[in-house]
Order: sequence, then structure tokens, then C-alpha cells
Amino acid sequence: MRAEAAELVSRYRSVRARTESLCAPLSPEDQGAQSMPDASPAKWHLAHTTWFFETFVLARSEGGDGRVFDASFAFLFNSYYEAVGERVARARRGLLTRPSLEVVRAYRADVDARLTRALADGRLDDEALATLELGLHHEQQHQELVLTDVKHLLGTHPLLPAYRSGLARDTRSAPPAPAWVSFPGGVHSIGARDAATAGFAFDNERPHHQVLLPPFSLATRPVCNRDVLEFIAAGAYHDARLWLSDGWHTLRSEGWEAPLYWQRRDGGFFAYDLGGVRAVDPDEPACHLSYYEADALARFAGARLPTEAEWEVAAAGLSADQGHFADDERLHPRASQAAGLTQLFGDVWEWTASAYAPYPGFRPLAGALGEYNGKFMCSQLVLRGGSCFTPRGHVRGSYRNFFPPSTRWQMTGVRFARDG
Repeated sequence: MRAEAAELVSRYRSVRARTESLCAPLSPEDQGAQSMPDASPAKWHLAHTTWFFETFVLARSEGGDGRVFDASFAFLFNSYYEAVGERVARARRGLLTRPSLEVVRAYRADVDARLTRALADGRLDDEALATLELGLHHEQQHQELVLTDVKHLLGTHPLLPAYRSGLARDTRSAPPAPAWVSFPGGVHSIGARDAATAGFAFDNERPHHQVLLPPFSLATRPVCNRDVLEFIAAGAYHDARLWLSDGWHTLRSEGWEAPLYWQRRDGGFFAYDLGGVRAVDPDEPACHLSYYEADALARFAGARLPTEAEWEVAAAGLSADQGHFADDERLHPRASQAAGLTQLFGDVWEWTASAYAPYPGFRPLAGALGEYNGKFMCSQLVLRGGSCFTPRGHVRGSYRNFFPPSTRWQMTGVRFARDG
């Protein structure tokens, strides 16, 4: 086996094994349940990521074997690829009691064996290898979704059971006081460069291009729970002046009075995380905030949300490993003791003020894979930086995540910006 093929086989196996390990603490019943239409069962994630490799690498490349494990899986485990065919409605994925979890695991094993053989034999051409690379990053995205979806499943369960016991938690130590870091105005470059020089990036991160920015400042750290507690104590969840119209309507209709998973107990706030229920730590980065809450928090503080271009300019030159990621096995944001601009990567995804829209000159991938990002460029807001549920090494300065503004079940937070 060539060294390049051996490295790719090793990486493929590592990514696939990580998904299995994230599901290992879950019972078969846990893995088949769906708590809301936006979430998916863990079993479905296991099957869908396998379907992606079988459909787009093995069945569609000249070096693949062209066969499928079960023809019905194209209907059961397609997510949103209209060009590939019909599918089960997203909100009904939790009703898929068949195939069993054992069959899904057998499906994964079968596709893994077939794909690693094709790699080892050198049968995959450059296009298939590029799709395989995309598939690995796609599976890492679903690893994050396994954690967010399981947290919603267990965090809305009447008994609030822990996903895993013994997750690392700190004795509380206050982070440095927040400050501002200033950046000059002018013409700046953002977006991913060409793959030949910069490596993998999703199509929505390209092309590399220039933007004109006025001078701006960014807060040294994300908003922490202490800031949210002050926001609540000031009655801000009941003050329409702080909220966008859609946000106020959503707040009223959903009954929001605190971030998702928070609840009042014994005169204070407790919150569910994947280790169970515990008192809210005022110094940890705040999470599970919608865009509407992030925007209202900024307005309450006399600040604003950064644009995604401002965020990327501020992150230029910083290590994308600086924060806390899923690999750290903490699975909850951590207060940083570092001074200066910190935690731009990891801990919490940071809402920006930017609508998710194509960059000038954007071109989606060819064929069905062109549906991966481009067709969602409407009614979504951009988030940056990754979270404590994100695999380490998965994000970079140009990475663009996106969700509707009411989203709260993702590990979403906020960092303030201001003019000048």
C-alpha cells in the first residue's frame, strides 16, 4: 500500500471510529429517538454518514464497486439531496424503527471494508478522493450533531439523565476582565484560498476575496454566564425595546426567560449539560443562545455583533487549536484564564451579524454535491469559530457555519463588537 493511501485509510478509520465512540454511551433506545424535528436520532447519523460514502464515493466513481448494501437505504438515509431522489421527511426520522441498530452497524462495517479496499488498491481517482475528503469533514459535522441532538434528547427528558458521568469540570476561577482589541480599517482579504495551496475548505468558504472595513474593536472573550445573569436580573427578557421584532415574537411564543437548558431552582439558576444538572457557573462562556438573544445581549451592553468579515480578520494568524474542543472530553465551554484575544476557536460558536449569503464569484460543487451548502443561502445567519462539540482540527478561520436565528440547541454563544 502506498504511503498516501495508508495515511488516508488511517484517517478514514479514525474519523469513523470517533463517531462510534460518541454513540457508545447511548442505549439502542437512545440512539433511535428524536426529540424534535430539527434533531435526528444517533442511529440515523450513523447510517446517513455511511450512505454518503457509499453513494458518492463507492457507487459513483469508476474505482468503486458500484453495489449498494440495501437499495431502500437511499430513501431512508438521504438527507436533502434532491438530485439523488426522494427521502423520509426529516421530522419523521425518529419513526424509523427498522433497520435495527445492529443492521446499521453492519452497514457501516460493510461500507468501511469496501472503501478501505478501494483505497488500498489505488482504485479511486482524484475526483473520488476529493469526495472522500469531503465525506470525512461531513462526518465530523455529524459528530457534532450527534452531541447536540443527544443533549437535546436527554436535556428535555423528565429525568435529565447524564450522557456520560465524570466529565471534567473546573473549580471556578474567574477569567480576566473583558477588554477590547482594536483593528484598523481598510481593505482586508477573507475566505479560503485555492485548495492547492491552502488545503480543504467547503465551497461556501470560497473564493478568497477582498472586503472594505471601517475600524472596529472585538471583545477579548465571549460573553459569559455572569453577563446573562445580569441581563435576566435587569428584566431584559421582558423588555421589548432590546429585541428585534422577530426575536420578540419568538420569545413570547416560546416562553423564553433564560438560555436553553436553564431552570430556576432554590433562588438560583441550574443548567443541564451532558454530565447532568449543576449550578450555572457565572464565569463560563454562555451557550445555547439564539441569534435573537445574542443581539439583545449586545444591545443591552451598548455593543453589537461582529460581521463575519470582522471576525475573520480578527482571527487571522491565530491558532485554531486555542480553545476547547470535543476531543478534550469536557463537552462544555470552559472559562479561559488567558489574557488578550482568546477563545475565538472552540468552546462556543459565535453568532455574527452577517446573513449567510454567497461570496462574490461563489460556485457550488458540481452535481448533487452542489446542494451541500449553496441551497441554504437564505434566512440563515453565519456563526464562526467552532465549539466544545466540534472535533479539533475541523474548523479554520474561513469556516462558515449557519443556522436560522431562532436556533438554540446548538452550542451557540456570542462575542461583542463595536465601532472604532
